[in-house]
Amino acid sequence: MTRLSVNINKIATLRNSRGGDNPNVLKVALDCERFGAQGITVHPRPDERHIRYQDVYDLKEVVTTEFNIEGNPSERKFIDLVLATKPDQVTLVPDALGAITSNAGWDTIANRYLLTELIQEFKAANIRVSVFVDPDPVMVEGAQICGADRVELYTEPYAAYYFENRQKAVIPFVKAAEKAQEVGLGLNAGHDLSLDNLRFLKQCIPWMDEVSIGHALIADALYLGLENTIQMYLRELEL
Repeated sequence: MTRLSVNINKIATLRNSRGGDNPNVLKVALDCERFGAQGITVHPRPDERHIRYQDVYDLKEVVTTEFNIEGNPSERKFIDLVLATKPDQVTLVPDALGAITSNAGWDTIANRYLLTELIQEFKAANIRVSVFVDPDPVMVEGAQICGADRVELYTEPYAAYYFENRQKAVIPFVKAAEKAQEVGLGLNAGHDLSLDNLRFLKQCIPWMDEVSIGHALIADALYLGLENTIQMYLRELEL
């Protein structure tokens, strides 16, 4: 089964735009779970422009499905947050300071020693570690060498070329997924996945453990309603 983890960053962005607590991110997280989501993902950034660090502490107290914290571990503040809250999973993402959104995976070869040290620290706290990578078998194998439990494939290139030629667009992702399976890594995927392209990816890589979806799902919910939207995404993952 491929789990659906809902990234609620966009809910926090909307809340922060008015400076109050509407919408309430805790309520939305609980509603997502109630509507069928099998996980909640947050991606706190140093400027706290959407998810705030306090949100992470508060969510840890109420989330009952899988809790996944994404982020760049270049700042000790992030590492300490993860160690203090002990989510089910931490996803290490090399997004640049001030980046609008994540736009590349780790070079797991060049950053081998950094990643190895970080992974050891998180795993010592019994936190599963996923490393965000481009669809490159070399980078996938590098993550395994560093000691990761899973990789998350950066799927924006797949989404960008899906309508042009979906068969061609998915090829590097299948190859990377096969390498993950070969070296014993769990497999996640995320970024720009949507109701348009999710089912085909699942059909081509049926052994995915988890997909993390935020922007498209929240945008769809504006028209379709949150409960209905989550159910629609879950159906796309059924085979």
